[in-house]
Amino acid sequence: MELLVTILVILHFVGLSFLLGSFLVQIKDIAKGKGRVLRGMLDGAYTQLVTGLALTGIYSAGLVEDEEVNNTKIAVKLTVLIVITVIALIFRKREVAPSWALWTIGGLTLLNVVLAVAW
Repeated sequence: MELLVTILVILHFVGLSFLLGSFLVQIKDIAKGKGRVLRGMLDGAYTQLVTGLALTGIYSAGLVEDEEVNNTKIAVKLTVLIVITVIALIFRKREVAPSWALWTIGGLTLLNVVLAVAW
């Protein structure tokens, strides 16, 4: 089970990398009002959603010893991720996405990192 958890955590970080990297790579374009919702943003959000739910299920089921789930933290992080995903879905087909939407995606992604580490 520990191997599965390790793989899921790695994939969770890969999803974070896709999501945050897709935002960071186009900061100059976003500042100019020419940013887009890149596929990596959606792929990263989906990856984080699936792996996060799987990890929560494994820990909640007690399949890993000495691990407890902070359900409040998980609920907040899930809500933030759902907002990110909805914004990305709404603006994914536009040639140019509103800057506020992209800054929100980047900011909320960073917020989820802070919540994961500091809470």
